[in-house]
Parts: sequence; C-alpha cells; structure tokens
Amino acid sequence: MNDIPKPQNPSTKQPRRGKAVPPDSKAPTKLERMLALLTRPDGATLADLCAATGWQTHSVRGALAGTLKRKGLAITSSTIDGVRRYRAGADA
Repeated sequence: MNDIPKPQNPSTKQPRRGKAVPPDSKAPTKLERMLALLTRPDGATLADLCAATGWQTHSVRGALAGTLKRKGLAITSSTIDGVRRYRAGADA
C-alpha cells in the first residue's frame, strides 16, 4: 500500500568515472607553445605569442627575458617592415 519509492542506497550507486586521458597525451605547456613558435624559421611576433598563451604582452616579454633565457636559449629579435619578430636559437 505504500507507493512512495525508497531512496537509493549510496553504496549501490555507480562509481564516478574520471577523464579517460592516457598519461602520455598531456597538452603542451604555455612555455612549450612559445618555444614551438620561436623555433619556427620565421620566428613569432609578440601578437603570436600572446595568442598562443593567453598572456598579456608584459608577461610574454618577461617569459622571453627570464624563463626562456635561464633555460639557455638565445632569444633574438629583429624588426622587418615595422614588425618585431622573436626567434630562439640554440645555446646562449
């Protein structure tokens, strides 16, 4: 005579599933994205680097001057037709 459904027992619920991502398929870090752009033959503009990282210009310049140089990279820049392009060479 009782038409009220019983609440489910919490121990009978299905376990939560995590994301099914293989451990070796991590997304590249923002510094790795910057390095990929900087090692292209034509280098990268500040706008390219900002778009790739989502950072503001002063943060990108700070990463160029600090973190990437500390890793031993030679960061060079040149201005062609009024556009500054940055490149990463081998060792500094």
